[in-house]
Amino acid sequence: MPQLLRKATCMNQVRVGLGTQLINTRYSPTAQARVNALMATASGVDSYWVADHLNSLFPRSIATPSYLGAAAKLVRKIDAQLEPWTMLGYLASRNRFARLRLGVGVTDASRRHPAVTAQAAATLHLITRGRAMLGIGAGQREANEPYGVDWTKPVARFEEAIATIRSLWNSGGEPVSRESPYFPLHNAVFDLPPYRGKWPEIWIAAKGPRMLRATGRYADAWLPEMLMLSGPNEYASGLEAVKTAASNAGRDPSLVTPALWIFVVTGRSRGDVEQTLSSDAAKAFALNIPGQMWADHGVQHPLGHDFAGAQDLIPQTLDEQTVLSYIKDIPVSLLKDALLAGTPDEVIDQAAQWRDHGVRYLVVSNVSILQPILRKSLASFAPIFKILRGLKKLSNRPAATQ
Repeated sequence: MPQLLRKATCMNQVRVGLGTQLINTRYSPTAQARVNALMATASGVDSYWVADHLNSLFPRSIATPSYLGAAAKLVRKIDAQLEPWTMLGYLASRNRFARLRLGVGVTDASRRHPAVTAQAAATLHLITRGRAMLGIGAGQREANEPYGVDWTKPVARFEEAIATIRSLWNSGGEPVSRESPYFPLHNAVFDLPPYRGKWPEIWIAAKGPRMLRATGRYADAWLPEMLMLSGPNEYASGLEAVKTAASNAGRDPSLVTPALWIFVVTGRSRGDVEQTLSSDAAKAFALNIPGQMWADHGVQHPLGHDFAGAQDLIPQTLDEQTVLSYIKDIPVSLLKDALLAGTPDEVIDQAAQWRDHGVRYLVVSNVSILQPILRKSLASFAPIFKILRGLKKLSNRPAATQ
């Protein structure tokens, strides 16, 4: 009986990570990453994740002091995104971060050749002594199409990329030849070793049926963005699809970690939170929400009902007046559905609903800076710290009664 109890406790355990963008600041290219990694270490979370973007998903036309306050003076160019594997290698070399697992959340399968991705992840895994995680997905139009990368079949390219990475990792250093419409291999050699027999975990960001099937076949974890889901019920149905695909592939479904990337708006009071959500900056972030979720709140996405959100947005093409015209009718309720928003206790209560629908790993990204008052943006760090600590205790919190 004690052994069964320990197993049940492990299955219900909720772990937490901290995720951030990598933006160059006027003071130091590493300042933001180091501050957030220190917060992750101090809060005792399991992992630290960095995004992989060539440019921001926030429109540069309103990344100005008028909309982001003094924060826009600290980050003068919001599209000055730093390269993630290089930054994680830098962080890994600093002993103070030695306990944290480090992940890219997430890289895309089209812009980087999968052999290069396999090499980067394996290198970080060796440097960190087994603490690297490869987050990967089909990618986003803004990081591919403007740079000449084919964007006609992102899911098909994703499937081939994952199969290529697994083929190289499992080759034992022997030459690999593999036919593929996108990434053919002809006597390709991959001789980096796994760390103590284990390769980095693959965490897949997926939503559609085909991506969910690939997650079940290949992934160690499912890591969708809350921003792309209509609620906990959609998460639960997606998780069931992942488990079914894992079973069909002869895998143990319980070995696929059910994770979720959440965006959080918080503050010292409910009034501060409401003020942030009502700002033009926060509403501009809502352009990343799919059109179907807009329709659920009685409004149409300016780019169309079927617009996929962050996956298809190219924000650098939107001038200030276009952005303002797009966001003028956005209801705050839309943001509240797509984010976790509130005081720390309110955010933890909201996260518990997702836990009750199967989530066992939460990656937290603080977007409370999306407002014009720097003082209140900086004041959100204390509540975020409290949220990180509180989320770790969700394992011990009883599920809500149905």
